[in-house]
Amino acid sequence: MNTTKVKLRQKAISKGRKSLYLDFYPAIKNPSTGKATRREFLGLYIIAKAKGAIDKQHNVQTLALGENIRAKRQIEIQKGEYGLSGNPNEEMDFLKFFSELMRSKFDSDGNYGNWNATKKHLKSFRPDGIKMKDITIEFLEEFISYLNSKTKIKQNSKVSYYRKLSAAIKQAYNKNYINSNPTKLVKAPKEESTKREFLTLEELQKVAKHECEIPSYKQAFLFSALTGLRFSDIEKLLIKDIKGSKKKGYYIRYKQQKTKTEETLPIPKSAIDLIDLNGPANRRLIEDLHYSAYHNSKLQDWIDKAEIGKKITFHCARHTFATLQLTMGTDIYTVSKLLGHSDLKTTQVYANIIDKKKEEASKKLNNISL
Repeated sequence: MNTTKVKLRQKAISKGRKSLYLDFYPAIKNPSTGKATRREFLGLYIIAKAKGAIDKQHNVQTLALGENIRAKRQIEIQKGEYGLSGNPNEEMDFLKFFSELMRSKFDSDGNYGNWNATKKHLKSFRPDGIKMKDITIEFLEEFISYLNSKTKIKQNSKVSYYRKLSAAIKQAYNKNYINSNPTKLVKAPKEESTKREFLTLEELQKVAKHECEIPSYKQAFLFSALTGLRFSDIEKLLIKDIKGSKKKGYYIRYKQQKTKTEETLPIPKSAIDLIDLNGPANRRLIEDLHYSAYHNSKLQDWIDKAEIGKKITFHCARHTFATLQLTMGTDIYTVSKLLGHSDLKTTQVYANIIDKKKEEASKKLNNISL
């Protein structure tokens, strides 16, 4: 019977940290080298002299994760299933795995572009390649430092790149390509609060009266402003996806391209009036629809024709829908559901915009004397 015992131990490293590793006694043969070894480093560390609450919480969570791995190894050894190699997939090419995930995003222009940009930065960060065994807390922290050193990259782009990397790591962990998910123990870059530009009802009505060089883009923008649907969702819609009738009203059942959740969304008559439901059931609801910087530039030209004076992209149509709903008195919970948000906090941003507008309107009465 195998009597090897596994203990969780610590080793002092740089910057006042201690690296966690498993100590095997007696030693276990490493199947890759054929040599006996007593240590398996976990790619986890704790702070030697934790001072604040954040550092202490980090240590508690990391030690708990290390203990979970230790217990798992002990059970594997007792079952005779574990010969120390860290993970049989540790030599796998992480960038190749990342590229495979990226290809699955090809149909979503904006999302694919962010994945591709992240891949380019990962190659620049580690030109010699990245293996599964390299995915550690230190790796993530160094990648964040690399992004921060690129001062020309906007903060929210850095956040987006880190999120794409985190998503890939989570997938690798779920597939058992890596032993742990270090993203849970790293402080992610914070997103900057950005101005969410939108059109008022009057501005939306005004711009609708002008022609756009790309009619399908105008059609899709207005449809989005009246339904809250993302470009990626509108792009996939077929005529047969529109259910209902003039008498009972229209709705769609669809899967959000971003969240992959099934949603039911009522479609107002004003949005139905924008489209032609006469045609083959499998025809695109809006044909010849493409997303690119060029298309957004033509969208801006259309906005400028109406002399609105705002910088508008396609996604601003979704902002417009949210603010119009809240302005007209729809409660924030319902708006959140209409937008397909999984977290009410995401929708709260729009409520804050409306509150600010109300405050500005109220201040206009400050200097009025009766």
